[in-house]
Amino acid sequence: MNTDESSPQLKQFPEQPLAPPDAGFGSEPPATPTQSGLAVPPAPWWEPWIGALKALLVWFASVLVLVFLPLLVSIPYAVYKFVASGPISAEALLKDPLLILFNVVAILPVHALTFLIGWWFVTGGGKYPFWKSIGFEWPENTGPGMGLMLSILLALILFAVAVLITSLWGGAKTDIDLLIESSVPARFVLAFAAVATAPFVEELIYRGIVYTPLERAAGKVISIIAVSLLFAGVHVIQYWNNIAVILVITILSFTLTITRAVTGKLLPAFIIHLVFNGIQSILIVLGAFVDHELLK
Repeated sequence: MNTDESSPQLKQFPEQPLAPPDAGFGSEPPATPTQSGLAVPPAPWWEPWIGALKALLVWFASVLVLVFLPLLVSIPYAVYKFVASGPISAEALLKDPLLILFNVVAILPVHALTFLIGWWFVTGGGKYPFWKSIGFEWPENTGPGMGLMLSILLALILFAVAVLITSLWGGAKTDIDLLIESSVPARFVLAFAAVATAPFVEELIYRGIVYTPLERAAGKVISIIAVSLLFAGVHVIQYWNNIAVILVITILSFTLTITRAVTGKLLPAFIIHLVFNGIQSILIVLGAFVDHELLK
C-alpha cells in the first residue's frame, strides 16, 4: 500500500507520532511509523503532562461519584421518612439501619460507574485494548505461579503488620466499623464489595490510570509519593478518627504503588489488594456469626 505524503490516511494526522492500534496505556510510542501500511492516531496519554492532567480529572470524577451517588440513593428514603414520620433529626437519620444499608449497597453502582469512566479513558472510547493497556498481566521476568505466590505472601505480611499496628495503637471505631455493626445485610454487602469490586476499581484508577502518565511525566519517586497519598487521602475520610488505621492504609497504599512501579504491571498490585481485602471480608462475615452467638 502506498504510504507517501499523498496518502489520505497520513494527511489525517500529519504532525502526530504514529502508533499501532494495539499500543497500550503503558506503552511507549513505537519506532516504526505504521503497521500494515496504515497510519493511526496516537494514544492520548503519550503526552506525559497532558495525560497526567487527564488522568487526574478521571480520579476527580471517581471521587465525585463516590461522594454524590450514595446521596442520590439516600434522598428518596429520607423523603419517605419525612412524609411517613414527620421531621426527623439528622443524627437519627444517619443512624437508621435501612438508610445505612442503602448507602452500603450504593457502593456497587459507584464502582460500576467508576469502572465505566476508567474504561472509556483507557480505551479512548473503545479504540484501544483495555487489559493490555493497563498492564493487567505478570511481569515478563516473573511467571504466573511465582508472581501469584509472592503477591499473596506480601499481602499476608501486610495484614500481619496491620493487625500489629491496630492492636498496639488501638483507636476509636471508624465509620466503616459503624457501617458493619449497623446490620447483618450491610455487613455482608460491604464484605462482598471489598472483594468483588473495590480492589480492581481502585487499582484501575490509582495504580493504572493516574500512575502511568504521571510516572512518564515526573518520574517514579514523585509518582509513587503522589499516587500513594491520593489513595490514602481518600480513605482518611472513612477512618479520620483512628490514626492507627490511617497508618495501615498509608502503608498499604505505598506498598501497592511501589509494587506497580517496580514490576511495571498492575496485576501484582491487584492480587495483593485482593488478598488483603479478602482476609478482612472473611473476618467481617465471621464477625456476624460471632456477634450473633454473643447476643444469645
